[in-house]
Amino acid sequence: MTWTVTPEPFDSPAAVALWRAYYTEVSDRYYLRHENRRTAPEELEREIARADWSELTPPSGRLLVARFAGDAAGTAGVRLLDPATAELKRVFVRPSLRGRGGAQLLVAAAENAARALGATRMILDTRHDLTEARALYTRLGYTETPPHNDDRYAEHWFTKNL
Repeated sequence: MTWTVTPEPFDSPAAVALWRAYYTEVSDRYYLRHENRRTAPEELEREIARADWSELTPPSGRLLVARFAGDAAGTAGVRLLDPATAELKRVFVRPSLRGRGGAQLLVAAAENAARALGATRMILDTRHDLTEARALYTRLGYTETPPHNDDRYAEHWFTKNL
């Protein structure tokens, strides 16, 4: 079985389904950590409806969808913050396909997309409980830095020269 990674519109059926899976997982992990509960269905629907992926569209962004054996399996987004700096957003691989190299391929494709947009540096933020993500970014050459934003959910910030 093989992976493919291609740009896709943020509102495609595959992207929407992957966004729902991503948000469900990170939201549940957050609430389990802080309130010992899963995300209530009405909270989940409200946040999914409020989400705006439009920043991940050309000319200043890209949404990438990974497929494994043809099935939508993961996402990564890139948005240009300034002419030299891109931000990596929403890296996600379906749990059943983790450990098969998809996340590394998505990040590499996102870095290539950032370079194509003119960026020479990629930044990102993540939460403390997303230990797998932090390990991935470190393994791929990202260095932890002081905060570069004030996102209320961000607890770790990383950068990498492209």
